Amino acid sequence: MNYLSHIYLSGDNELVTIGNFIADGIKGKRYKKYDKHIQIGILLHRHIDTYTDAHKTVRKSTKRLHEKYGHYSGVIVDILYDHFLAKNWDAYCETPLSEYVETFYNSLENHYHILPLRIQKMMPFMIADNWLLSYASIEGITRVLEGMNRRTKNISGMNEATVELHTFYKEFEIEFTSFFDDLIISSKQKLTELMSSKSL
Repeated sequence: MNYLSHIYLSGDNELVTIGNFIADGIKGKRYKKYDKHIQIGILLHRHIDTYTDAHKTVRKSTKRLHEKYGHYSGVIVDILYDHFLAKNWDAYCETPLSEYVETFYNSLENHYHILPLRIQKMMPFMIADNWLLSYASIEGITRVLEGMNRRTKNISGMNEATVELHTFYKEFEIEFTSFFDDLIISSKQKLTELMSSKSL
């Protein structure tokens, strides 16, 4: 899953959310140097990624893209699924998306000192262009895919994936909704398990 989904699935604990957000930059056992709740967020992130990659509905979505985009298909589906979460936000959260992401941006700024360098460098662009809110529109997702394509030195062709998004919009949305219900349950169970763990 992409940024918005990981943040949402973290629950209400600010440090768990920060940990989940920075997790991709924390390899191996390096998570152990952080506060307990940040550790929980990192481990929750890893669980979400593992669960997502193995889910049959996600594989159905990625299979639709695989011939054209190869191993970038999973990255594209992560981004498309964030679009459907943002678009249907009111079905998942009582707090308006604009208010929710503003609170998260404030939290990032308040915890700037513990963010990995890569996140520190990315954060101003994320906030200035309001990435998380922009996911709700196809135009916003188009910009994200274009940015991802540039990061791969235009090898991935991810910028073209809006073609498939338009063509299979209904199918992707149905698949997201079905999968995300399962992911919410799994993430809540994992978070409860981690919060009660005595080994952290």
